[in-house]
Amino acid sequence: MTSIDGDADAVPSSTLPRRQLGRFLRDWRDANGFTVAAAAKLVDLSASALQRIEAGQTQKVRKQDVRALCELYDVGPDDIDAAVDLAAMARTQSWYHAYGGLYSGAFNMYVGLESAARRLVTYHEHIPGLLQTADYARAVIGAHPGFTDRDDIDRRVEYRRKRQAIVTRKVSPVALEVLLHESALHRAIGGQKVMAAQLRHLAEISKLPNVTLLVHPYEAGLTWGMPHGSFTVLAFDQKAKGEPVEPPVVFMEGGPTQDVYLEKPEEVRLYSELAAAIRTTSLDERQTRELVRRVTKELEREQH
Repeated sequence: MTSIDGDADAVPSSTLPRRQLGRFLRDWRDANGFTVAAAAKLVDLSASALQRIEAGQTQKVRKQDVRALCELYDVGPDDIDAAVDLAAMARTQSWYHAYGGLYSGAFNMYVGLESAARRLVTYHEHIPGLLQTADYARAVIGAHPGFTDRDDIDRRVEYRRKRQAIVTRKVSPVALEVLLHESALHRAIGGQKVMAAQLRHLAEISKLPNVTLLVHPYEAGLTWGMPHGSFTVLAFDQKAKGEPVEPPVVFMEGGPTQDVYLEKPEEVRLYSELAAAIRTTSLDERQTRELVRRVTKELEREQH
């Protein structure tokens, strides 16, 4: 197998920058109505080379090819620069991605992975974005010191709400397992009215067949005897032979710093085992829903 450089260095696995760059270029090509063959010919690539780029299967993606494709698709200059940066990142095996996270634009790495995932297992100490109400999301986003413009906050809230379609869509919704620490039910976000509405939503959406919500209670203590913070394990579709289309990934939101993505099999296995350990000491689904409703009633009583 040869790369677009003509070297025998294309590999079957794809690292995160390659995957994100491939998705970005494929989406822009589709939006402009080009076939793979037509786009490849116009930038002097073979169709197979462009297919490998879009599939994230070529490590040495040439910057000039990325720039030519972006110009063909009429991509803006800032996004062209970001795409070229991803092409440079594609040569590395282990890295921290500066574009990822909630507040980036076209290259929001996590959202790209999330939308492609078949199963998500996530641990949080606040209500995760996929299950947030608009008012809860607005309170969370509005608390960031960098966001003071109301229209900007509303736009970000709407963007977060659109992401939730992967959970509620009728066709192939993502399988979502949320391991939620009990503190999330009591953490005051947006006031009692907002929290009560959020918890009612939480109880209702947990009834969906593709959603599993388990509360990890205070009395369970520290899993493995250590604080570990929030994390998400993302798994993707499988091929006919049972192999994953893309390898699983662990994501840890960086907050004020850079997000962290882990791809090594032993790292993914470690966090999968951590999730299993949290699961075994969590309340079951019925107990979880009863606790959520009980805390909701307490909040509603305090409002009167």
